[in-house]
Order: sequence, then structure tokens, then C-alpha cells
Amino acid sequence: MSGSDDPNERRRLVRPPTGGTTEGRGFGARLKTAENRSLSSQQWLNRQLNDPFVKAAHAKGYRSRAAFKLTEIDDRFHLIKRGSRVIDLGCAPGGWLQVAVERGAGAVAGVDLLRVEPVPPAHILAADFTHRDIGPMLVDLIGGPPDVVLSDMAPNTSGHRQTDHLRIVGLIEAGADFAIRNLKPGGAFVAKAFQGGETAEVIRELKAAFADVKHVKPKASRADSAEVYLVCTGLRG
Repeated sequence: MSGSDDPNERRRLVRPPTGGTTEGRGFGARLKTAENRSLSSQQWLNRQLNDPFVKAAHAKGYRSRAAFKLTEIDDRFHLIKRGSRVIDLGCAPGGWLQVAVERGAGAVAGVDLLRVEPVPPAHILAADFTHRDIGPMLVDLIGGPPDVVLSDMAPNTSGHRQTDHLRIVGLIEAGADFAIRNLKPGGAFVAKAFQGGETAEVIRELKAAFADVKHVKPKASRADSAEVYLVCTGLRG
């Protein structure tokens, strides 16, 4: 499994994390003006304004509502232990880095094609994680093989179902390959996937590599979103 070495191609696949839930919205806030906005733009902005996880993220200082997806996953599986080494693939805008640091990880490194504002004391690289030099560099930055590899990456969609599925599977495969090659034995891998995506082959590979693989739909993942998370624990030695 491997990703493209072409950073321009990888950049087209990357977008900041998205997701959430419609619970508890009521009527909420409304845009003061719809001038010069498309209908889809108005709907997205209204959804953001009335999303309780967006409001909670602002209140807690998280850079994205996606932070709550990781907190729920970690509350259930206890992946990030005090002193853990953690690598976050596709870390923009930094919400998952914030959670890893907050939960006591001893060393944290993130990588993304997009520039990410610092999340002290995490190390952040602006690079393509599939490049052969980047994996060793990330491992070196955290002082050894990671206990946890995280990936909340999602491709920009083209509207063409087959193309989008290939992009989704390509990102999952690249992240899984990175995790299997770099995690220490017993380590864990968390990756975004999508229901209906053609992921059967990569899931078989993950089940062969890890003691346990579960599908998780966090509450912070919107009900109308097809996203799920693969939580893989116990990397075989």
C-alpha cells in the first residue's frame, strides 16, 4: 500500500476534517444576510452556526469540532496514555493534536500538506507523509516508534462515485501502510473511513495486522455523514 509522491495530487485529496450531529439544535441562529451566497453555502453556514459541537469547540478552544470525535474514541478505547508517542497524519487544522497533548501524550508529531499553526509542544511538518523520508523523520521527532497513529484525512470529492471511492480507499491504504510500518508492537491506529466505500480489502489487511478492528460512529459525526472510524488496536509484533 502506498500513496502518491506527487504533492500536488495529494493536496487535491486533502481537506480539513468535517462531521457532526443535528441533535439539540432547535431553531437556533440564522444568517443575517444571504446576499451573494449560494443555497449550499447558506445551508452549510447555518449548520455551523447551530451545531452544538462547533459551539463547544469554540468554548474549549479546540480548532475544530472534530476534536470531539477523538475524545469520544479515546474515552472508549483509552488509546492515548500519559507518556504515549502519537503521530497525526493529515493533522490540519490541529484539533486532534490538541486532544493528544491535552490527554498527556509524552511526544506528539503531526504532518499535513497544509500549513498548521503551532500546537506546543507538538512537532508539525508541512509535508507529504507518504514520501519515504517523512516516516523516519516523524518517528525521530517523537523519540521512537509511536504508540498511536491517527488519521482524520478525507479526500476532496469530485462528484464521480468511482473516483471518490478510489480516493477514499487510497488515503486509508496509505495511512494503514504508514501505521503498520511504524507503530510499535501492540500499538493502535485510528482512521476515517466511509460507509459504502470499497474498503473490504484494506480492512482484511488491518484485521491481519491488528488484534482487533472496530467500526465506530462518534456522536460528533453528523448523522447525515457517511463517515465512520476504524479503530485498530494491538498491532501484532
